[in-house]
Amino acid sequence: MGLPALEFSDCYLDSPQFRERLKSHELELDKTNKFIKELIKDGKALIQALKSLSTAKRKFADSLNEFKFQCIGDAETDDEMCIAKSLQEFAAVLQNLEDERTRMIENANDVLIMPLERFRKEQISAAKEAKKKYDKETEKYCAVLEKHLSLSARKKESHLHEADNQVDNVRQHFYEVSLEYVFKVQEVQERKMFDFVEPLLAFLQGLFTYYHHGYELAKDFNHFKTDLTISIQNTRNRFESTRSEVESLMRKMKENPHEHKSVSQHTMEGYLFVQEKRSFVSTWVKYYCTYHREPKKVTMVLFDPKSGGKTGEEESFLLKSCTRRKTDSIEKRFCFDVEAVDRPGVITMQAMSEEDRRLWMEAMDGREPVGYHVAHLDVIGFNVMKKFIYAVDTRGIDEQGLYRIVGVNSRVQKLLNPKTCADVELENSEWEIKTITSAIKHYLRFVMLPAPLMTYQYQRSFIKAAKMDNPEARVTEIHALVHRLPEKNRQMLELLMKHLANVASHHQQNLMTIANLGVVFGPTLLRPQEETVAAIMDIKFQNIVVEILIEHHERVRDGADESHRVYVVNTADLQQPVSSSANCNSSSSSSSGSSSQSRTPRHSLTSNDGEQDSRQIRPMRFVLEDKNVLSLIVSSIAGRKARALYACKAEHDSELSFIAGTIFENVHASREPGWLEGTLDGRTGLIPENYVEFL
Repeated sequence: MGLPALEFSDCYLDSPQFRERLKSHELELDKTNKFIKELIKDGKALIQALKSLSTAKRKFADSLNEFKFQCIGDAETDDEMCIAKSLQEFAAVLQNLEDERTRMIENANDVLIMPLERFRKEQISAAKEAKKKYDKETEKYCAVLEKHLSLSARKKESHLHEADNQVDNVRQHFYEVSLEYVFKVQEVQERKMFDFVEPLLAFLQGLFTYYHHGYELAKDFNHFKTDLTISIQNTRNRFESTRSEVESLMRKMKENPHEHKSVSQHTMEGYLFVQEKRSFVSTWVKYYCTYHREPKKVTMVLFDPKSGGKTGEEESFLLKSCTRRKTDSIEKRFCFDVEAVDRPGVITMQAMSEEDRRLWMEAMDGREPVGYHVAHLDVIGFNVMKKFIYAVDTRGIDEQGLYRIVGVNSRVQKLLNPKTCADVELENSEWEIKTITSAIKHYLRFVMLPAPLMTYQYQRSFIKAAKMDNPEARVTEIHALVHRLPEKNRQMLELLMKHLANVASHHQQNLMTIANLGVVFGPTLLRPQEETVAAIMDIKFQNIVVEILIEHHERVRDGADESHRVYVVNTADLQQPVSSSANCNSSSSSSSGSSSQSRTPRHSLTSNDGEQDSRQIRPMRFVLEDKNVLSLIVSSIAGRKARALYACKAEHDSELSFIAGTIFENVHASREPGWLEGTLDGRTGLIPENYVEFL
């Protein structure tokens, strides 16, 4: 498991869990800093002590072999895995070179030592300075806040207003420092993936150049070096895209913090001061509170950020009611009373501000969630896209930087004018190719669709598929998800992928490889519903999904028209009659069946009167071109068993979850194309057709 993503919204909550996640990043930075210092020391020893080269080099190789990268997120891309294992590959090369006993090092200080020192001084040191500033502001903010909340409500209004402004300024400054520190920590964690490995790669290349005896070893290393260079470049490209998205999100958070509050599994969470009465006196104790809407459960944890840890056990109760306290009824401000189902009396709580109290009040009253918006594709949208794509294919397919170079925004908006875009003449030289390609991206992301083309519903499923270890299973799962998209969405995706495959086939001229196109279209086609740091970190997997769809674009099209799909049925296994009205052709050739991408259903046959024919049935093969006929045959089968070939997790209540090897009872066709219906442990639900085989 890699490092957890640090959400900018957590900077405003400043929860105990956020502090723990931040601490894990800080420990990783300290570990990286120590390792870089040790690596620099070993490199200098290698340069200065040629006579003890063997010992120094083996130590250097051991250092590389022991270090392991920690990536942000729960999975790594193929490029990141390639980079992660690169240090072990470098160590193996150095150990092999040791057998040659001849070494020559030149320019090692420029290509190895200086970049590592620069990274440590410019990046890690900057992160440490940001941490000092963050710790200082935390202490200052907590002190000012506690002093502010202790003010009596009976003070003059002008005095209270001035105090409010002062604490707001301190709070805003604390939030900004917190956001900048989180941004810097995650930037360094991502940057080390290439700023750290690239100098090592350059150092090794220098060794190969100056060692005659390492020539053969250098040739053997060349293949991995090529893959690693591509992985580094791909990672760098994804980093640039991710960094700009994270930076944009940070700016939005600074400008409108309340519009980007974290979407939590809790209805509401944050710090509250709770009034506790003891022996004729009352005290106010700071708790971190969470409220769950469904069970109406309030949980409180005694916690002080200044002490850095929990100071009490978790308490919880079921909410009965919540009432705002008037200012004239209590000396404290921002207070409200709650009653619990399972404990007597009234609990008085103080929020951090008037806005914070309003949010707690609204949460405890229970608001309905924002409805889900479904994307819509119309005939005009398809016609416009076809016109744009045709113009790119015929006029600018070889233009360098296609889709990467952005057109002038005013020209793009003029081209996308709803009143004229369907009738505009793109053959006119007035419209540059970069304007048309920018219009395509803009049209897909903002104009035609309020939701991404590949839908919010399946966004996490596509990401999960891209994280699968087996490349073939990855491709299969992604294309299975594609055919579960709404028909119009899938048709538009087919149109686009066919075009992008054509663009990639001209990469020698336009310099746009499949990987480059993935970087461009990943965030456009598969953006998440909520803009968070964790979602931005998954952009690299969005890119991989698009790369797979481009590389295997023909599979987007296959199976699109069910009426033209070919199905092969073996009559030797049939147990039910086949209607004479079925549109079937007898065939002994297997080539027709093999052309289908779908699984080959196997059924059983009986005599035409419905009773079991005791005679030997001669095996025959029927090629069915009508899906309805096949459905008729399959649906007539009762009592068939099937075995799961792969594991599957249900995404809807109507589907079944299972592991590989599971046996299903009473499996038959469903009304959903590409799905079967079966029974497992007494529960009947849908099963992906290509995930099982009949027994």
